[in-house]
Amino acid sequence: MRRSRITVAGFALAAALALAGCGGGGGGDGGGASAARDASTVRTSDSPLGDILVDGGGRTLYLFTEDGENTNSMECDAACLELWPPMEGKPEAGAGADAGLIGTTKGDGEAQATYAGHPLYYYAPDRNEGDLKGQGIDGVWYVLDAEGRAVTDAVPSPDDDGTGGYGY
Repeated sequence: MRRSRITVAGFALAAALALAGCGGGGGGDGGGASAARDASTVRTSDSPLGDILVDGGGRTLYLFTEDGENTNSMECDAACLELWPPMEGKPEAGAGADAGLIGTTKGDGEAQATYAGHPLYYYAPDRNEGDLKGQGIDGVWYVLDAEGRAVTDAVPSPDDDGTGGYGY
């Protein structure tokens, strides 16, 4: 019995390490119904970080600060791509987005959507509209504002009432 627990624990650790690749990590899926990705549109949405870019379904979009302009520079294996999937295709501009800032870059696969020259990504643990679990990971993953600039502020804690989260 002890051997099977060790095997299960080892597998769980290996899976966690695989998902942590490519500067990722943190955050569970939060449960509940998942918002489907809708790469047909880039628009803005109000968030605790201000107005940020989201897709047509409200899923948060991120930039990787190591990417070059209109270039996906991320060296990413399959586990990394599962964690940080690119927004593929060329979306239309929705409310608050500037159509002139939307473009694409061609990598190894499908064309990847860009905004102000930044290739756009999703963070897989962001399962619901408005999730911001990828914000600031490893100091290289950030949401974007309507001008296409990285928003580097930390996401405020939901219990940020000045008590340090302890309620007293």
